Amino acid sequence: MSRRLRIASINVNGIRAAARNGMLAWLETADVDVMALQEVRATAAELQSAVPGWQMVNDEALAKGRAGVAILSRDAPLTSRTVLGVEGLDSAGRWIEADFEVDGERITVVSAYVHTGEADSPRQDAKWAFLDAMETRMPQLRAESPLALIMGDLNVGHREFDIRNWKGNVKKSGFLPRERAYFDRFLGEADAAVTGVDGSTGTGLGWVDIGRRTHGEVDGPYTWWSSRGKAFDKDTGWRIDYHLATPALADRASNYRVVRAPSWDTRWSDHAPVVVDYSIG
Repeated sequence: MSRRLRIASINVNGIRAAARNGMLAWLETADVDVMALQEVRATAAELQSAVPGWQMVNDEALAKGRAGVAILSRDAPLTSRTVLGVEGLDSAGRWIEADFEVDGERITVVSAYVHTGEADSPRQDAKWAFLDAMETRMPQLRAESPLALIMGDLNVGHREFDIRNWKGNVKKSGFLPRERAYFDRFLGEADAAVTGVDGSTGTGLGWVDIGRRTHGEVDGPYTWWSSRGKAFDKDTGWRIDYHLATPALADRASNYRVVRAPSWDTRWSDHAPVVVDYSIG
């Protein structure tokens, strides 16, 4: 009989603040087995102290108090890796892979935190380089581990459904046509020719966006809301937190949900957890 593996992803916007403000209470009832964290902004010791009782692997950013990714789990992973792309790539604190064995099957889980970027600036150049490295790594990862899952704050709204105010953001990082074209290729039919929304051509990698497969052609559900105005109250959000699965793993996914807080003052992060159940073993 297969086992239900409940996997969550959340940009915590600082693990220590999240733990103080309600994350631990949420975890008590969420029944999560594996959790990918982004924007941890803490050392390994600080992470362990903030969320005790979990097995964890992490990668800290080079700049103290910035970025940081981690994978927390009930059972220890077999191994983990933090190298993405060529030497010199700004990936510290932004990419970590972990392999788990569950009832005789291996599943690889990735926590990724793509740069926020800023159009026509060096910050955007770093984002392009990171997305290039992802595009190279994804087919390798799929070949190495047919059951693989890339999760995290990927800082790109792929389609118009993914941003409430998309018309006002077409020239801003997060919804630039070139950024969206990466996702056209990530999610395009494997080995097929893909024309991106920006007119570029490339090859589909065959990964599956579990959120979009679940909800279809509808707005949202959003995973992040600006602090400006009453974006959260009006649900004027962005869907930038993803579960991207290999086809074999996507076929085992169920019960996708975005755990949106009931009100602004009860949130413990500016992002909402994205939770999916996977049948393994």
